[in-house]
Amino acid sequence: MPQTFDTPFIGRTGELARLTGILDRATAGEPRAVLVGGDAGVGKTRTLTEAATRAAATGMTVLTGHCVDLGDVGLPYLPFTEILGTAAADTRFAAAFADRPAVNRLIGTAPGTGTTPDPDGRLQLFEGVAGLLADLAATVPLLLVIEDLHWADRSSRDLLRFLLSRGVLQRPAPGGPPHRLAVFGSYRADDLHRRHPLRPLLAELVRLPAVDRLELRPMADADVARLVRAQRTGPVPDSTVRRIVDRAEGNAFYAEELLAALPADDPSGAAGPPTGPEALGGLADVLLIRIEQLSETAQQVLRTAAVAGRRVGHDLLRDAVRLPEEELESALREAVGRQLLLPGDDATYSFRHALTREAVYADLLPGERVRLHRVFARLLAAEGRPAAGAAERAHHSRESHDLADALAASLEAADHAQRVGAPAEELRHLETALELWSVVDSPARPGGTDTVTLTLRASAAAARAGEPHRAVQLTRSALARVGSDTGSELAARVRYTLAGNLMRIDNLEAAFTYSSEALALIPAEPPSSTWIWAAATHVMAARYVGRDADAERVARQALEVAERLRLPDAQADLMISLVGLEAHNRRTPQGRSRLVRARELAVAAGNLPVQLRALYNLGLGCYESGDLDAGLTWLADGLDLARRAALLTSPYALELRYVQSVLLYTLGRWDECTRAAEADAELLPAAVAFTTAPALYVTLARGEFEAAEAGARALLSPDGDWMAALVANIVLIDAAALRGAADDCVRTMRAAVERLTDGAGSERPDAFVRLAALTLSAVADAAEEARLTGDAQALDRWTGIAADLVELARTTAARGEDGTGQGPEGQAWLARAEAEEARATTGPSVAAWERAVTAFGYGEPYELARCRRRLAEALLTADRREEAAEQVRAARATAVRLGAVPLGEALAELARRGGFAGAPERERIAALTARESDVLRLLGRGRTNRQIGEELFISGKTASVHVSNILAKLGAASRTDAVGIAYREGLIEPETSPSG
Repeated sequence: MPQTFDTPFIGRTGELARLTGILDRATAGEPRAVLVGGDAGVGKTRTLTEAATRAAATGMTVLTGHCVDLGDVGLPYLPFTEILGTAAADTRFAAAFADRPAVNRLIGTAPGTGTTPDPDGRLQLFEGVAGLLADLAATVPLLLVIEDLHWADRSSRDLLRFLLSRGVLQRPAPGGPPHRLAVFGSYRADDLHRRHPLRPLLAELVRLPAVDRLELRPMADADVARLVRAQRTGPVPDSTVRRIVDRAEGNAFYAEELLAALPADDPSGAAGPPTGPEALGGLADVLLIRIEQLSETAQQVLRTAAVAGRRVGHDLLRDAVRLPEEELESALREAVGRQLLLPGDDATYSFRHALTREAVYADLLPGERVRLHRVFARLLAAEGRPAAGAAERAHHSRESHDLADALAASLEAADHAQRVGAPAEELRHLETALELWSVVDSPARPGGTDTVTLTLRASAAAARAGEPHRAVQLTRSALARVGSDTGSELAARVRYTLAGNLMRIDNLEAAFTYSSEALALIPAEPPSSTWIWAAATHVMAARYVGRDADAERVARQALEVAERLRLPDAQADLMISLVGLEAHNRRTPQGRSRLVRARELAVAAGNLPVQLRALYNLGLGCYESGDLDAGLTWLADGLDLARRAALLTSPYALELRYVQSVLLYTLGRWDECTRAAEADAELLPAAVAFTTAPALYVTLARGEFEAAEAGARALLSPDGDWMAALVANIVLIDAAALRGAADDCVRTMRAAVERLTDGAGSERPDAFVRLAALTLSAVADAAEEARLTGDAQALDRWTGIAADLVELARTTAARGEDGTGQGPEGQAWLARAEAEEARATTGPSVAAWERAVTAFGYGEPYELARCRRRLAEALLTADRREEAAEQVRAARATAVRLGAVPLGEALAELARRGGFAGAPERERIAALTARESDVLRLLGRGRTNRQIGEELFISGKTASVHVSNILAKLGAASRTDAVGIAYREGLIEPETSPSG
């Protein structure tokens, strides 16, 4: 049941109305979530408590979970453990829990699973929790309240993301039971610094249609005054109220504490709130003034409870404080009566506000703090404490300087985090254990492990947590710890693990070196799983450095051994590698059929990374063979799997995101491409920005040159990602070509060849064909200008450069990264490169541009339209005007649909030059969407993009996209031109000022 308050609820009627409206919708079967933010003390808990009380009064079941701040301790899934523990005690839900055994790991009723990672366990856990909550919500209307999300551990954040984006907020299938569920979460807005881990999650969740954000602003002065008067049964002088209102600055908790800190001998408050040095010290001093008014025994109880954390069980507090039962009860009654502690239904006591606990803890003497931490560590180590308590015990042991017990508890906490699928918390505990290992005497260290194994385990946790560079650092550390007494299998494991991690950060030669060492350390016979996985890693590393013969020999040998040992995930991994080495590669139906089989084997083995690898290769193979829609389907399946398993930052999930972004751009689904990039901007770390960087192609094609080039330069760094450098160079070369800066194009192209060759696993990356074609566009423009002006020297220079570029394109297309000819996309770019080279050398060639138009017909509308433009120029040169006009009309239709403003302008100029401007102006204006009409109306008022965004509740960037679309549809050269056309065509009406 929600907690109760003695004072009336004041000043949040609007916010409470929003929350109760959400509750009404949830009760009617429309699941919703609200994220409630505000500064510490502004009233989040009180507002949520009031809403929860009303929910309970209408028959909803309210379940509350709390996140806690215990410094470096990670308590995985803590708020959900609390919620599910409460629900499990309700007999109404017994059948639902029996049907969802996966969730028992969170409430401590599952049998022990050891410490072996369960690759699919986290997904099962997430789906189990989502299914259980759906079952509970089908039984009764349900409200989940999760407090203090700013302290949530990473696993809790991942589970919350899953539940809100893919789980409990999804509408049930037709005919299924309704999801009568609401989720309220609170967080301190003033704690969210720029790099706080909750920020990207909030940015992602608030974009979901079923998730709202509610910001609690400081209360109005009048409401603070009402709150102050409501706290006292007798009158409070107006002067006192005014001083409290001035100092509280709209913070309800601060106002209450200022009032409560009034001297005991002046209950009316005539003297006003505290002044002097203690009043200038901030809220903590005010809180301590209140606490000093308690008896010494009550203060002792509060100090002990503060060391335990925000909340403490009665039995644990009793054992720690060691007071006679009657004295303890009296002290607790005093603290509860002063609204410093709040009793819970589960025999616990919580600080009414986290600020109170923080102030008490900070005021402890150093020796007192150490002593109390030692008491709690000893109590938590007592027999019968659950495994989840190990993390808390580790914290108390470290704070009390009992490093041996802190080491043991950290390892227990890591085991628990692994069992419940919390890799980030597992990594944190393992790193703590590694720090403690060297300072704990050998006899006091736990048995059964060593630093090499422990460090290797930490690197695996880092990889699962999406921290590849940290995984490399840890594996290198494990290698440095390998000695002459280390067994050959463990030494090999360290090396092939390091090789795998190095491949993820593009350190390919080093990866091959370590995979070779690993394979040499252990014999192939007798067969072992260690040798098979060493071989599988070596196959990938050998392929990356162009040693295909070595890779194929080892792969076939290892596959035969894997089949003998019945290791389906190793079979799958080796099959995927072999598909890339055979003539029937992923571009062929036969190759993709083998990839589907590999995926099936990986699913049977429950190996998620290998499943993602298979789906990535299926999607990329379809893309390379020109089957773009099928490619998107495979990629979506892979991303959905990664999302459900909370592996969105894992290596293959990032590759899936990148290829999906490229495909959306290629298919002309530009709005989807940019929306995905915006959604991921705050979700993904800057180090993997390449995944959504193809959205910059859209930005450039829509005429936002400065934004596109700035975004591209941000991707470039000396030690940056290879894919980021590729995208950046494509954007910068195309931008220079669109500006007509041929010299810039050539300089950027040469730098790109050097940079991309150095970081690639092959001599000529496939993308060189595209880069050459884009550069040739500017070179051909410069050559045509030199031909028109009679500058023979310049013409010779440009035609020479064109010859070099087309040769680069031809050789790359003939033998790409995998040693075979390129697919439809590469051949299309080659056709464009050859057409541009012909334009530079002899002038526009109808035949060459017809080949380019045909080649891009595989499914790339923007490049098809750009080639149609050049074909129209060639047709005009050949005096085939009607055919040219047809090409212009087709290309302009595409430019308008995509919002490709520069292309639209170039086509309009070509139409004017050719004397076939087209239909009357009204007929060539495409229909505006409702949102574009709104934007056009604000353009007519002279609004900037930022102002349009503010008025329409969209981002300035989105407003810019709408403006670009409007310019293209109206055939306007500028915003002013667009407004003029709109007035002439009656699309907007002049506004008149009201008379008066």
